[in-house]
Amino acid sequence: MVATQSNNDMAACIEACLKCLEDCENCATSCLSSDMVQMMAECIKRCRDCADTCAICARFMMRQSEIHTYLCRACAEACDRCAEECGKHDSDHCQRCAESCRRCAESCRQMAA
Repeated sequence: MVATQSNNDMAACIEACLKCLEDCENCATSCLSSDMVQMMAECIKRCRDCADTCAICARFMMRQSEIHTYLCRACAEACDRCAEECGKHDSDHCQRCAESCRRCAESCRQMAA
C-alpha cells in the first residue's frame, strides 16, 4: 500500500510539473508579446527557469531516478520564486502561472520529504 501511495504521489507530482511547465511557457510567451516586455523581464526569466526545472524534474520522476528528490527540492524553489514574481502582475496569464507554480511547489515539497 505504501508503494501505491508513493506511485500515486509521484504521478500527481509529474502532472503538476507538466502543468506548471505549460503555464510558465505560456506566461513567458505572453510577456514577450507584451508592449511592456522590459518591465516583464524578471517574470520571463523566472518563468523560463521554472519551466526548465519542471521539465527535468518530471523526467527524473518518470524514470524513477534515485535523485528525483533533489530535483524536486530545486523545482519547489524555482516554483516559489516564479509564483512570487508572477503574483505581482495582474494579467490572467501571470496569475494562472503563479497558482500553477504554488501547486507544483507544494507537490514537489511532498515528494522531496
